[in-house]
Amino acid sequence: MKNNQVLHINVEVYEDLKFLVDSDRSLLLKAIEISESAYAPYSNFLVGAALELSSGEIITGSNQENVAFPSGICAERTAFYYAGSKYPDSKIVKVAVTARSKQFEVNYPVSPCGACRQVMYEYESKQDSPIKVIMMGASGQVRVMQSIADLLPFTFNESSLKKY
Repeated sequence: MKNNQVLHINVEVYEDLKFLVDSDRSLLLKAIEISESAYAPYSNFLVGAALELSSGEIITGSNQENVAFPSGICAERTAFYYAGSKYPDSKIVKVAVTARSKQFEVNYPVSPCGACRQVMYEYESKQDSPIKVIMMGASGQVRVMQSIADLLPFTFNESSLKKY
């Protein structure tokens, strides 16, 4: 028997970051700022991530590459792991992700990779509350999603590790 399912994912699309609410724009600007510290001599793709914690604290991270692939780490995981180790009792309210390239214009929203989506979902699941996601390239359109689950609709979670 075949059964089709249709997924509906809500994505807010803004033509420019100037249309965001102040707190989202501010967080995105922090992500842009931290992307300057990315160490990306191989890909030349500089990624920045900024998290807002429930305490109001802002945590940032940038991608850090290594010639011995895959020893590097993405900006999102850098920020999430730091927040998890330094502020284990704080919830992550939202994350802003941005990227630019030294080789071409990135004028489209940049989405986290699969590994980062899984890590981000783990934190959302652990804290049992959604994490807002704000995504942008170096310029142009901004996408906003209200939950990591919208980025990763078929999650690998703890129930996958249990025998039924």
